[in-house]
Amino acid sequence: MPTLLPSRHRSSLLRRALVAVVTAAFLPATATAQTPVVFVHGNGDHAGLWDNVIWRFESNGYPASRLFAVDLPNPSSSSTLTAVELNRSTPEDQTAALAAFVTRVLLTTGAKKVALVGSSRGGMTIRNYVRYGGGAAHVSHVVTGGTPNHGVFAIPTVQPDGEFNGAGPYLRALNRGSEVVPGVKFLALRSDSLDKYAQADGAGLGMKGTSTNVDATGPALRGALNVVPPGTDHREVAFGPAAFRAQYRFITGRAPTHMDIVPDTVAVLEGMISGNVNASPTNLPLTNAVITVHAVDAATGQRLGAPAYRGVTSHTGRWGPFRASPTGRYEFEVASPDSAVILHVFRMPFPRSSRVVNFRFPAPPATRADSVSVLIARPRGYLGLGRDTVEFDGARATGIPPGVPTVDRAIRWFGAREPISVRTRVNGETIVVRTQPGDKRRLVSAEFQRE
Repeated sequence: MPTLLPSRHRSSLLRRALVAVVTAAFLPATATAQTPVVFVHGNGDHAGLWDNVIWRFESNGYPASRLFAVDLPNPSSSSTLTAVELNRSTPEDQTAALAAFVTRVLLTTGAKKVALVGSSRGGMTIRNYVRYGGGAAHVSHVVTGGTPNHGVFAIPTVQPDGEFNGAGPYLRALNRGSEVVPGVKFLALRSDSLDKYAQADGAGLGMKGTSTNVDATGPALRGALNVVPPGTDHREVAFGPAAFRAQYRFITGRAPTHMDIVPDTVAVLEGMISGNVNASPTNLPLTNAVITVHAVDAATGQRLGAPAYRGVTSHTGRWGPFRASPTGRYEFEVASPDSAVILHVFRMPFPRSSRVVNFRFPAPPATRADSVSVLIARPRGYLGLGRDTVEFDGARATGIPPGVPTVDRAIRWFGAREPISVRTRVNGETIVVRTQPGDKRRLVSAEFQRE
């Protein structure tokens, strides 16, 4: 006859067993280093926003050949769930495009399943694919970052058939019953208070004073592992270092060794060039776009010698490869016969190779007589007055509201008749650009890499 433990010990063991069972239900099944990871961008975005996250995975030994970022063709949502609108997409369009991409990844790698990581709308697309598009058979892990899983608002009478209405049919279907799918591990990353699309008041949506019926917990998922990286905004909660730490640990089952990006000895760069069509940003490839890369002086932004690279895109819209120095500063001049804008993009050094150095022609900026514009862009995070330091030549940028970060760019006009150097700064990162006053089509941009 077995010896019985005293009741207090039996209770202690029972509590430990229950904790172990509950914990195991939320911890990820460890993915091997061969499990492909597919990163899915958000509304209006492109694959290039994932470069920092991809570099951090690589810096921790994840094979570059197993890391993929998709460019969904028309990334902006249609006005309703079924509206056929030029260069916009319905949930069905997005889900079909993601399913095709995952199939290609599986065929290319020979893997049985992938892990999917999505920012904002990308997380909704992932959930739709896994729940209703047959993706559960091909997906081991799902990560959503800042995804409005319960809507950016939940008001039956406002855009009732809209994709982002938590009271609408799309999100109600995704959340019906269990909010996760059996057999697939889910991680939901959300901000504690700074997500512009998870606010109780509709001010950031143009509905000041109207209750959205959504708060900071909106991106959470019942049944998922829910993690809150503190102080993150809507994009940082997908692209930032704290978000990476959670993603990596969830997918691999272990904490990353390196949080900083480990530089490589060479950076081979390539990507796609796209544009705005019918007033919508697209990820559709542009043919005959010309890209010229100039090495520049970090202190002045002035070009150093002959161009380091020049290429013309084919029907794929792809440019490169270009072998860059991981410590070099570069200006990317991008022109297209059909664009009203000639881009001049200055960035920080590229520490590692990337296949998603993408450029998209924007709509032409507003012009001012005898002035040229310089744009500060922070596509992997937002800007908030009081939280972020944003400067042109030491002067604080205007147009950045206080409180919850809601804008990702700032612009300033300079009245110079000759090219001048402009020192731009976002927090601890500085980029010096060189203006191009001779042609009003030229838009000079400092693209800040840090999240």
